[in-house]
Amino acid sequence: MTKSEAAIQNDIRVAVSMNDCTVFRTNVGKVRTDTGRYFDTGLPQGHPDLYGFKHSNGKVFYLEIKNKTGRAREDQKQFHYMLTNHGIIHGIARSTEDALKIIDEELVGYGFSD
Repeated sequence: MTKSEAAIQNDIRVAVSMNDCTVFRTNVGKVRTDTGRYFDTGLPQGHPDLYGFKHSNGKVFYLEIKNKTGRAREDQKQFHYMLTNHGIIHGIARSTEDALKIIDEELVGYGFSD
């Protein structure tokens, strides 16, 4: 049975927090208010699921969480290109091991394929 992205994300949040990092979960999308209006969270489309920083050197990282078969959407790829152009630590994490590898080795674009 394939683990859900939500379960993987929760495991990663715990592991990364225990690895001398601060990590935040992003909530991207629109919700309908009780008045019938839509509220947009304001984050750009394609923004990764998690982001944070390393306590050791303050470097920022972004993690897009996918299950075993999940693929990056076009807007996620565009965000990846922008982060790559600036040399920002980021990648697709399918497990806690992936997430820790991206952060510890300060990888740029891990798991994305063009």
